[in-house]
Amino acid sequence: MIPRYQRIVFFVLLLVSISMAVVLVRLREKAHERLLKGEDLAPTTAPVVAPAEAATLLVANDLDGTLLPEQQSLPLPQDPEARGRALLLKLLEIYGGPDAAHPVPFVARAVQQVFLLPVPEAAESRGAGDALLGGQLAVVNLSGSFADGHPAGIEAETLTVLSICGTLHANLPQISEVRFLVDGKPRATLAGHADLTRTYLTTESVSGANALGDKP
Repeated sequence: MIPRYQRIVFFVLLLVSISMAVVLVRLREKAHERLLKGEDLAPTTAPVVAPAEAATLLVANDLDGTLLPEQQSLPLPQDPEARGRALLLKLLEIYGGPDAAHPVPFVARAVQQVFLLPVPEAAESRGAGDALLGGQLAVVNLSGSFADGHPAGIEAETLTVLSICGTLHANLPQISEVRFLVDGKPRATLAGHADLTRTYLTTESVSGANALGDKP
């Protein structure tokens, strides 16, 4: 004859097993409901891709120390800041190519952000409402890995800086000045030579590169 305590234990275990089975079935039903709901909310059309547009990149050439305009067809966002970042990423991608005339190691996120601000002098002289008439200041935030891996040398670094400035101005002509950050912080130089503490005028980018090319 089965002892009384064993029968009690048996019925308790049976009740626990039945309860767990019910809970598991309910959890499975809820998971299925969430899956169906997710399918209902999923987009039925492909995301819109920005159309390709003509862009001009000022590409550096180490052989003669100049900047050469290169036409590209790129999918560019409408937002000016995102547009500037996309242009610079393409420029630095060219520098990372195997046959680049200005070789710089490729870094996937070399440009972290591009911020556009009213030029400080214009904001003071014209007032807040007319600040944009005086041009915009682009703040280019480079990644530390890009700066650390950039070839050292005054000409190599200066060409990179000037090509960035020239490319921004060629496609966003309202940009009249450029400043640089690295990982969101000020940095003295790009790779030991090109000054990153100063403000660069975009109108000087081509003349500055030509001056490098005229050096004996």
